[in-house]
Amino acid sequence: MIRVLIVDDHPVVREGLRGMLEADPGLAVAGEAGSGDEAVARARELAPDVILMDLRMPGGDGVGAITRILADRPESRVVVLTTYETDQDIVRAVEAGAAGYLLKDTSRADLVAAVFAAVRGETVLSPSVATKLVSRMRAPAAESLSRRETEVLALVARGLTNAEVGRELFISETTVKTHLLRVFGKLGVSDRTAAVTTALRRGLL
Repeated sequence: MIRVLIVDDHPVVREGLRGMLEADPGLAVAGEAGSGDEAVARARELAPDVILMDLRMPGGDGVGAITRILADRPESRVVVLTTYETDQDIVRAVEAGAAGYLLKDTSRADLVAAVFAAVRGETVLSPSVATKLVSRMRAPAAESLSRRETEVLALVARGLTNAEVGRELFISETTVKTHLLRVFGKLGVSDRTAAVTTALRRGLL
């Protein structure tokens, strides 16, 4: 019997997933959690085989929870189940140790199959996620932004000035300008608006 922990901040989603999983005689839902912090505690308490993890939740996000859970229990398999499929979300989850990345429009049969596959040590990806990962690997290295560059550009996308971005990140305005110049070079653009638009189109934000 494979024991599964469901992590999602929406009770209705958790209830639906419980029903889908427990319809299979080989699966049992060991428990539920509604936030990243609660997921860490429940994983430690319940020692599940597989954890279905949402990414964006209050009380600690999914990627942070994955890192903490696998530090405690490296034998657990974490499969992300989310509505988000940006390059940044996918890469962060995989780098944190996720065994799979599925979207919430995944069918019940595919979800159940993914849980069994994760236990066997296989990597499970939604088709669109696999395509994004392959495309990212084939893309020129110059297109990838550093974590700090991404943080700066994300704040610019919110409409903050260079000075405001600097205060937000505790860096100087000159440093902000330097990061933006590097971003412009990597994305092949010449201004802030084009940088944000291009980054969004490529899934970098």
